[in-house]
Amino acid sequence: MNAVKPIVSAAELADALAGSNPPVLLDIRYQLGGPHGRPEYESGHIPGAVFVDLDAELAGTPGAGGRHPLPDPDMFAAVMRRAGVSAGSSVVVYDADRGWAAARAWWLLRWTGHRAVRVLDGGLAAWNGPLETAIPDPAEGDFTAAPGALPLLSADAAAELARSGLLLDARAGERYRGEVEPIDAVAGHIPGAVSAPTTENLDEEGRFLPVPRLAARFSALGAGEPGGEVGVYCGSGVSAAQQAVALELAGFTPALYAGSWSEWSRDPARPVATGPGQG
Repeated sequence: MNAVKPIVSAAELADALAGSNPPVLLDIRYQLGGPHGRPEYESGHIPGAVFVDLDAELAGTPGAGGRHPLPDPDMFAAVMRRAGVSAGSSVVVYDADRGWAAARAWWLLRWTGHRAVRVLDGGLAAWNGPLETAIPDPAEGDFTAAPGALPLLSADAAAELARSGLLLDARAGERYRGEVEPIDAVAGHIPGAVSAPTTENLDEEGRFLPVPRLAARFSALGAGEPGGEVGVYCGSGVSAAQQAVALELAGFTPALYAGSWSEWSRDPARPVATGPGQG
């Protein structure tokens, strides 16, 4: 069975929630360095949505593997079960920003074997229906993790792909070029990587561009025919997941370097490139 389309519109979600088999809803509100998303969730969320904490539940302990290393798959599966996710569930994830946090949950579910998961296109701002403050208590799901369903890059594999294929850097252009680095200790990018900011995947309303425009964008960045090998990284493996959604919409199955720049830049033995060129 093929995976479902990676995004869902607000209108499609409203129809699904009104149907006989509504999806499991996960609220992944998160801001890097900002206030915790739980209070915003409690002040109003899409009816039935369960809050999931990105730092605590969608990432492991920060360290040599980066700021947001992948969580233990079995612990992640336990979080999903508590949220009501079963093997046969349809799941919709959303956030209130650019889809970064929601896409992290999407990628983790896909990577651990769950196929029927979609990101709400445009996030919470696209939702025209009611909000609620009641905290749901879903029945325990039966989801179990089978990691490896999506390709994953190590640091060495990312370096090789940057040399032999296409490795996209999803961070802002100024961070890629090494002009600023507000988070990690070293500025710059992986040599050979191509700058591809996630902001350019979205339109003015925060929705993903139409598929032909996404396909043209990635083709211009050096992607070959749909299905060709493409990798993506960012600062800590979160915003790169949004790029993975865009790439999948365009027909690719991207590999994610989850450790991303926060892992790469911790190792003084790894080379760093700066400036507008790939290095």
